[in-house]
Amino acid sequence: MSDERKKLWEPSADWIKNAEATRFIELVNNNYGQNIKDGKDLYRWSVESIADFWAAMWDFARIIASKKYEKVVEDLNVFPGTKWFPGARLNFAENLLKFKDDQLAFIFQGETKISKKITYRELNKIVARLAKSLKDSGVKVGDRVVSYIPNLIETPTAMLATTTIGAVWASCGAELQPSAVIDRFGQIEPKILFTVDGYYYRDKDFDIRENIKAVVNAIPSIEKVVVVSYISDEKVDVSSIPKAINWEDFISKEEYPKLDFEQLPFDHPVYIMFSSGTTGKPKCMVQSAGGVLINHLKELILSTDCKRSDIINYITAPSWMMWNWLISALAVGATIFLYDGNPLYPDPLRFFELMEKHKISIFGTSAAYIHYLMGLAVKPAEKYDLSTLREISQTASTLSPEGFEYVYREIKKDLYFNSISGGTDINGCFAGALPILPVYSGELQGRALAMKVESYDENGNSIEDEQAELVCEAPAPSMPTHFWADDDKMTKYNAAYFDFFKDKGKNVWRHGDYIVIHSNTGGITFWGRSDAVLKPSGVRIGTAEIYNVIEQLPEIADSLVIGQKYEGDIRIIMFVLLNEGYELNEELKTKIKQTIREKTSPRHVPRLILQAPEDGIPYTFSNKKVEIAVTKIIHGMEIANRGALRNPESLDFYIEMKDELQS
Repeated sequence: MSDERKKLWEPSADWIKNAEATRFIELVNNNYGQNIKDGKDLYRWSVESIADFWAAMWDFARIIASKKYEKVVEDLNVFPGTKWFPGARLNFAENLLKFKDDQLAFIFQGETKISKKITYRELNKIVARLAKSLKDSGVKVGDRVVSYIPNLIETPTAMLATTTIGAVWASCGAELQPSAVIDRFGQIEPKILFTVDGYYYRDKDFDIRENIKAVVNAIPSIEKVVVVSYISDEKVDVSSIPKAINWEDFISKEEYPKLDFEQLPFDHPVYIMFSSGTTGKPKCMVQSAGGVLINHLKELILSTDCKRSDIINYITAPSWMMWNWLISALAVGATIFLYDGNPLYPDPLRFFELMEKHKISIFGTSAAYIHYLMGLAVKPAEKYDLSTLREISQTASTLSPEGFEYVYREIKKDLYFNSISGGTDINGCFAGALPILPVYSGELQGRALAMKVESYDENGNSIEDEQAELVCEAPAPSMPTHFWADDDKMTKYNAAYFDFFKDKGKNVWRHGDYIVIHSNTGGITFWGRSDAVLKPSGVRIGTAEIYNVIEQLPEIADSLVIGQKYEGDIRIIMFVLLNEGYELNEELKTKIKQTIREKTSPRHVPRLILQAPEDGIPYTFSNKKVEIAVTKIIHGMEIANRGALRNPESLDFYIEMKDELQS
């Protein structure tokens, strides 16, 4: 399979020389007596000497700690549950606020409405004032502070103030329905809620004060609600919201309070992250300050090659772990470009206009965004000056080989395309990139450093060049310390990650992704979630195999593929969302089936092709298609958490179709 893939980019000698990964290799060779020559050597050493790798990363990232660790890791054989960097005392926010100069920390753009900027010096001052307000409100170490807010500058400011004093942060984007917010925050009993009057989307403003009221009334632990004015020209009226106060009235009037960073153990909680909740109540994953910090710095510095001189962006929202990842770029000293709203409004090339204007150098996006541009056949390079753009990072769903090629053909020929994949669970990557290795069409460059990733068949055997389950055979610092309110035996935690291969005698983290590891390049191709794998006549097919083919057709804007139990087998059903000007007639159905047959196999061809309505493809808030929910509906099962979807109304179409499909 990988023999057919094209090499799209090779780093130049100058690029390799200036890469942070090259500097890291020099440190490892000097300090650990190694002779590492390239990225593949580095990965091999990182999984053979896991403790040494993380010790080297601690030094290379210059982690600030009031007390150094006694050892790197207690016992790698204790999995899950080993302790990382015992004895260390540090503060997460202190590491993100180590720069205090006049370089811009944030540039904010609220769709077409509002623009703001803030320097590192100004950010430190505001965090100090807000931290004092939180302390004065009775927030203590370990208390939970949450946000129900868009991707504003105030959002990371509140997170930094919270973690400065040792409280624990959790967030939901303002676009979530109250039921989804209550399902998440209700489990962790927060003390303070940061929120907003509303948000913009496609130039329309959405007032969410009634949603906030519903959330506050449902969660009795909330003692104070701090409201940012965003869609209001003046200070917003918060009288309808219980326990509410305006941001301007909450933040300390003291101009220069001392910024005291609470020194805490490495494994002290910093974030509570939530699973998507599409198959049940969201899991509350508790992540450690030190684990998230060192893992994010590994990925930002070594894999993303992020430097102080960069202006970095990801199209994300506070509901998605890529928001947390992006904000950690403060620890590198880069300038973060925050965007709130629809990235395709008022024009599909809107973001390229912003790249040119703000000289963005690292742009992060999803496969869906790239596939959409590709379907429109737009050519950003012809219209915009992208000379400052040196890297595109892509995650969420799987990008087709043609998507990779589109980036190099129509956006920029000479850039580092950094395709990554991981999860909210680890607040980072299992597979990704290293900027000193070549980029091949349709492949993530390799396994993430110090992540002992393999692909297992159904019998727990490690295999290559075939589709199999992604597993991790060793602990890593950013794996959750526990689930909130789990029992002493971590029953829910083990069920989520470790029980799957237990009967095969394997103690490994099974992540739920279906992948191929290519033996000749070392690259990885992702084929979708393993719980959404299709099995017509017993043959396992990753849904991405079909998406990668079908979404290249100019007629198709989006699609969803599921397997339905039918006449003793599984039949593949495809739902398509069409671009404007096309209709799903027999001619188009024949074209779809022919294209799939020619580019995959006869087994991949759907038995039924049906048209979905506008916005009829369900997505999570992290831009992942929700095949499982639709599969359940088609089989007559209940969906408990519609609010976990970005567009919950999309499910109504499938509910109406259920009886027809079952007959």
